[in-house]
Amino acid sequence: MRLLIVDDEPNVLFAISSYLGGTNWLVDCASELEEAQALLANVVYDVVITDMRLSDVQQAEGLHVISFIRDRAIDVPLVVLTAFETDEIRREIERLGVNALLCKPQPLELIVQLIDELAAARNEA
Repeated sequence: MRLLIVDDEPNVLFAISSYLGGTNWLVDCASELEEAQALLANVVYDVVITDMRLSDVQQAEGLHVISFIRDRAIDVPLVVLTAFETDEIRREIERLGVNALLCKPQPLELIVQLIDELAAARNEA
């Protein structure tokens, strides 16, 4: 199974990808919007995890990642993992069909359990 993690924090990318090492997950990481878009245009993922803030310039590039996926009708479960959560963001990600919103920090076991469940549900459909 393939997972894309989009986060500007190298320690988040390292922690999740290292934790998943040796499992049935192949992990790609992107630290900025353009990198995520290039990967999404060329690779089929079973789950995508994205942060909301990917730089100090904009406030919610994660919404652009989600919109990129939804605008192209890419059928993939989405998880937002962020420390940047507001009612407005919550409403927008619900509107865009995000499967789960997790606030940082989260135990790695919980993240893995969630992506396993999302991938299993997708494969059953």
